[in-house]
Amino acid sequence: MLLLLLLLVMLQTILTLTLTYDDFCYDDGQCDPYAWGDMFPSCHPLLDAHHSPIDLGWQQVRDAQLDELQLSGFNSTPKGQWRLTNQGHSVVLEVGGGLSVSGGGLPGLYRTVQLHFHWGSASTNGSEHTLLLQRFPMEMHIVSIKSSHPNLTAALDDPTGLAVLAIFIDLSYMDNENFQPISSALPFITYRGQEKSIRPFPLLTLLPQANLSQYYRYHGSLTTPPCSHAVLWTIYEMPISISWAQFEPFVSGIYSTEEGAEPAALLQNNFRHIHRTYSHVYASKHARLLSSAPLFTTCPVTLPLFLILTALRSAFSTLNW
Repeated sequence: MLLLLLLLVMLQTILTLTLTYDDFCYDDGQCDPYAWGDMFPSCHPLLDAHHSPIDLGWQQVRDAQLDELQLSGFNSTPKGQWRLTNQGHSVVLEVGGGLSVSGGGLPGLYRTVQLHFHWGSASTNGSEHTLLLQRFPMEMHIVSIKSSHPNLTAALDDPTGLAVLAIFIDLSYMDNENFQPISSALPFITYRGQEKSIRPFPLLTLLPQANLSQYYRYHGSLTTPPCSHAVLWTIYEMPISISWAQFEPFVSGIYSTEEGAEPAALLQNNFRHIHRTYSHVYASKHARLLSSAPLFTTCPVTLPLFLILTALRSAFSTLNW
């Protein structure tokens, strides 16, 4: 049995050499997340225990040493231009230099290189991680590379090579003006491969600024191929909010196919399924989940409920009283 398993791994490795890390999808049984392990051995859940994403339930252990992270440069406006790209699997914002993450239990300094998004559809939520089995409409990942590594490839060979900040995104009735530089640029990157330059802005404005000391930490993997087990995850407990008008261009205006391709395919539900938790999950010193205080002061608005409330509000606004 062991010999058969080793032969299978060798065969998968040979096949992987003919693939690129772009040869995956979310909506086809031949290449969706459940099939990634057939193409990329490190994505197979039976070959490694540290897979992401996970559900953040009640199994966390509080670590009083996990204080607020040091987010250097996040509160300033860098010079030059940032680049927003439709990569076919996500919308990616490359942020250039001058930003770094450290402290909060991280083993060193990590330089921030990009952020990207995962989302659902007009009727389903699409965050990758879940919080007490609650999936949010979106999730944003801010990716940083350990400063001792020259590039991403080198970092993937280090179990702590990457530090990723994960921020849940909920929906509200009001626009989030801090999110406007991104949402307003989406019509320019409708199809895979399209890019749009945007003016830099303080990246801190995209984080839950009043709750930066409340987060969870675990050792996991990339959530896309090659699924390298090289990520120290920091998942903020409290979400940020954007409006439906800012969310809708993601689910109905971003395509995974290039312009002119037939058939054109909307990019929706670009999240990996939840995996069992084998790593220790630590709650920061000020995380609220392990305390007696409720996690949310109000119930997070899921998409179906949000759409119903929006329709009702629209209907009542047209009535003549």
